[in-house]
Formats: sequence, C-alpha cells, structure tokens
Amino acid sequence: MNDTERHRCHSSFSVLGSPLPGFLLFILTAFTIGCRSTRHDTAQLPAEHSVRSDQLQVISDVKLKLEHPLIQDLIQLRKDVAQQLNLPLEGRDVVVYVFGDKTKYQQYLDKTYPGLPPRRAYFVGTPRELAVYTFWGDSIQEDLRHEFTHGLLHAQLKDVPLWLDEGLAEYFELPRSTPNSVNREYARKLSIAIANNWEPDLDRLESLQDVIQMQRADYQESWAWVHFLLHSSDDSREVLLNYLQELRENPHPAPLSTALRDTIPEVNARYLAHLSALNTIQPVSHQK
Repeated sequence: MNDTERHRCHSSFSVLGSPLPGFLLFILTAFTIGCRSTRHDTAQLPAEHSVRSDQLQVISDVKLKLEHPLIQDLIQLRKDVAQQLNLPLEGRDVVVYVFGDKTKYQQYLDKTYPGLPPRRAYFVGTPRELAVYTFWGDSIQEDLRHEFTHGLLHAQLKDVPLWLDEGLAEYFELPRSTPNSVNREYARKLSIAIANNWEPDLDRLESLQDVIQMQRADYQESWAWVHFLLHSSDDSREVLLNYLQELRENPHPAPLSTALRDTIPEVNARYLAHLSALNTIQPVSHQK
C-alpha cells in the first residue's frame, strides 16, 4: 500500500483508513473537528446484502455470498491472525461496509466524518462498533485484509502502539500465497537503505504517536520488525506474543524494545542480518 491511500484511528472514538503503504491515525472525539458526533448516518450505509461468519459481518451494496472468495479470504485471515499471534478467536464483531462505488463511499465519509483525507478504505473504532468502510474496486482484497487486521487487533487488545498496529496490518495485508510473507518492495528498499549505512531505530518508532509523523520508510521498518519478530527465532517470536498478551489487559505496558533487548543481545545486528537474508529468498509458486 501507499501512504496516501489507507487510514486508521483509535481512541474512545476512532477512524482508520486505507492509503497505499500504510494508514493514518486520527484521534477523534465526538466534538472535535474530525467528526460532528458518533452517530452514523445509516441512510447512506450499504444495507442491501449481508453475510455473517463468527466475528465478521459484511454489509454490502454488492451481492456477496458466504462462498465468495473475498469473504472466504477474510474468514481465513481471522484464523491466521489468531493462530500466528496466539490470540483467541472470540472478540467484538468487526463490521465491513462495502459500497457499490467510490462516489457513494466518499459521500458517506464526507458527511459522517468531514475533513478526512480521501482514502480507499477506513477502519473506524467506537465503543459501539468496530467498522471497516471501503468500496468495490480492484484493490478491495488488499485493502480489506489490511483494515480487517486492524479491526481484529482492536477487537482483542486494549490498545496497539502505532508502529505495531501498522506493521501487523502491513504484514497480514499480503496474500496467504506470498512466499515467506515477504513484501518484496519493502525488502528491496530496506536492502538499499542498509547498503547506504541505514540503522534501525525501534525506540524512535515507539515514540511515534501520530500517523502524521510516520514517513513511508517508517511503514517499511515497522513491517520489517514484525517480520523479524515472527520469523527470526523462537525467542523473537516469544517476545512479540508475550507483548500482545500483555496488551490484552494493559493498554500501556513497557515498550516492546525493552523486552527485546533483554532477550536478544545485539538485536539490531540480528535484525539487519534478517533483512539482508530476505532478498535471497526466491519466489516460488504457491497454491492458496
């Protein structure tokens, strides 16, 4: 994805959206400039077709049966996120609204959440509902995988640090058939950065509180930290999974970097070695 097409927000009232390589974080309240109230204008929402599977509900202008590949992909994504992150399958519902076209989608956002920049998709979290908004188009699968991941995380966790929220959504946005879950564009650009003496800085990423502070390189580094944590070693994976378990009860635990440094000496060197190895992985043909 690209920084100009995805978006995210969270708080007691939140709005998340879909740029291309990441999404924006807006902290909104009922009386801030970002929104007039937490009331949804349901007259403009899709309502014609509805399909449900466990936590997932899709309400759409387009007729989508439970057997549709897009729905089945989201059902499997829910299982993959739970399995890989050791999170329970139970949790708040995530409602996906699919508008028939971009015009209807944009009209709804302009009226309900005025001031938000144009994005292909948004995740909006409120105490009442965790919702994803998008429209039928060529990028719908990528966008929904990204935004639905945000919804699943916020359905289970008290809060999610910005860098980790983005990194996990970028990681799970890739199709299941992606060899070794490697985003080749990110791996290539990070390889170039390493060749130019770039150094990772997880402490700096952890300090970012507003998506406006995040640059495209930050989305790439966040994705790479998630890939490193999940794939580098059993120790690195355990650090991430333990941190996510803590977030289920505590919205503000000690930074993940603290546990990472305690567990893995020379973690930056290990991270750089992991990234360098990603570009040596040859693409292979996979069946979904």
